[in-house]
Amino acid sequence: MRVIFMGTPDFALAPLAEIFGRGHEIVAVYSRAPKPAGRRGLELTPSPVHAAAEKYGLKVLTPKNFREPETIEEFRACEADVAVVVAYGLILPKAVLEATKQGCLNLHASLLPRWRGAAPIQRAIMAGDRETGVEVMKMEEGLDTGPIAMAEKLSLTPDMTAGEAHDRLSALGADLIGRALAALERGALQFTPQAQAGVVYAKKIDKAEARVDFSLAAGQLHNLIRGLSPFPGAFFEADFGKGLERVKILRAAQAEGAGRPGEFLDETPRVACGKGALTLLEVQRAGRGPVSGAEFFRSARLAIGDILAQGRHAAL
Repeated sequence: MRVIFMGTPDFALAPLAEIFGRGHEIVAVYSRAPKPAGRRGLELTPSPVHAAAEKYGLKVLTPKNFREPETIEEFRACEADVAVVVAYGLILPKAVLEATKQGCLNLHASLLPRWRGAAPIQRAIMAGDRETGVEVMKMEEGLDTGPIAMAEKLSLTPDMTAGEAHDRLSALGADLIGRALAALERGALQFTPQAQAGVVYAKKIDKAEARVDFSLAAGQLHNLIRGLSPFPGAFFEADFGKGLERVKILRAAQAEGAGRPGEFLDETPRVACGKGALTLLEVQRAGRGPVSGAEFFRSARLAIGDILAQGRHAAL
């Protein structure tokens, strides 16, 4: 089939490779425009999908939006059978959704209608969901409202991080979109409308949400930490003698214990929460690499009884 692929981040790499490997003719790859990077922000760095597409020798287009008639006409001129959209990041108007023979298929990382929107993987874990998945749907003008064609489920184990779920779902999604295109080519891809009940929106992660408040229950914080690991990373701020410093918690485990919220109960280190405690398994100080919680406790010269008061500072 003649396919337009639209994607931007790492999540879309496996689906792109699957479609390319199955021998479909990828007539164009659309991705978000390169962003400034580097120490001074002067270098323009292409997205992961952009870089991968160039390695495959594919044509890459990076429009800022689809408001201009010329941009829509360029899309239509590709004369594609179908467009495949995987975490692209731009709103597609009706004219684009209808510009290919078979419309636009979206690979979405949740079990719709639960977790429509920008951050479905993180939100599912932060909410303590035990299951998520990937689905192929036909795109409509509404936000993730289209009918569903195929789905694969993934069990979310109690300690699974968003990063681990991301990688599993990307691989599952690659196989799923490959099978969906094969069915579409045979004329056998069927769609079922989404359920009207159970709609939940996965809004974009706000930086303020990532701050750890140890007055909350350990279970709630455990889900927050693994839902934001490795990026953007749940964090607290502590003063180690040179002003406030941000410390990310990459991995933690629920533990028994009681004390004042934010109090270090031992050197593992175990930290008291509003209910229960958390053992910090892996943390990362600003400008440094990840280390074990115990190494962090020693290197930061913390002591049992020190308090991370409401996740903001250490009383050292």
